[in-house]
Amino acid sequence: MIYTVTFNPSLDYIVSVDDFKLGLTNRTSSELLLPGGKGLNVSMVLGNLGIENTALGFVAGFTGAEIVRRIERMGVKSDLIPIDAGISRINVKLKSIDGTEINGCGPEIGEENVQKLMEKLDVLQKGDVLVLAGSIPNSMPDDIYKKIMERLSGRDVMIAVDATKDLLVNVLEYHPFLIKPNNHELGEIFGKELKTREEVIPYAKKMQEMGAANVLVSMAGEGAVLAAEDGSVRDVPAPKGKLINGVGAGDSMVAGFLAGWMEKKEYGHAFYMGVAAGSASAFSELLATKKEIEAVYQQVTRS
Repeated sequence: MIYTVTFNPSLDYIVSVDDFKLGLTNRTSSELLLPGGKGLNVSMVLGNLGIENTALGFVAGFTGAEIVRRIERMGVKSDLIPIDAGISRINVKLKSIDGTEINGCGPEIGEENVQKLMEKLDVLQKGDVLVLAGSIPNSMPDDIYKKIMERLSGRDVMIAVDATKDLLVNVLEYHPFLIKPNNHELGEIFGKELKTREEVIPYAKKMQEMGAANVLVSMAGEGAVLAAEDGSVRDVPAPKGKLINGVGAGDSMVAGFLAGWMEKKEYGHAFYMGVAAGSASAFSELLATKKEIEAVYQQVTRS
């Protein structure tokens, strides 16, 4: 079973506003309301690929109930922990001004809630996969990923981590199966600016030396790089297509890689599935469907 953890899920209110004017009343030309959060995105793409998984994390209030309702309608099994106080966050994403977002804070997550999550993770065993993705709310200890991996150490659970800076570096001693920084995040760790796939490769290998088994680096329009556990290094240019919505593309890449690995246990296939899933989501209004991923996969493998 694959489990994903999202500490701070959201309802993402994605709007377009034609000719947006600051300080005036603006009206939307299009609207979408979707469940969000990196772990949930992984869960939803896995579900689109027909892979059963369970979403773990925390929800609160009426927004939390709506998150659960929506992901279950999409076929994702929810085991999200309800918090009594506060509400799950609402994130506003303004499509017509690229990259403009207002993200909510979310509820305060107390120690007793963290303990409930740890107890749910105690059921994981050999053959299970755990995805830890995204930032940590201010109310939680910033070493929570490390504590989770320490707790699961020795159980042969495959763990994928999609996080930044210290949150990522601090878990490497526990040898995660997969990490997925983008080139900017990877460069930030080493104090370098990494623009090309050739520049990324030596630093992906350094992350392996620090403990990661597989390092998958997303690079938006530049493509992607994989430094694999078997010693191989692969890179591909970005597939051709129109960027429609970059939200969730990196999470889709994680889902595609894991789906490909579980299907064939072969790193080339996993890599191409990851690239295909990430690109297919970027080319779509919503997270990619199986059909969309398969179409991009054919393009990737021919490149």
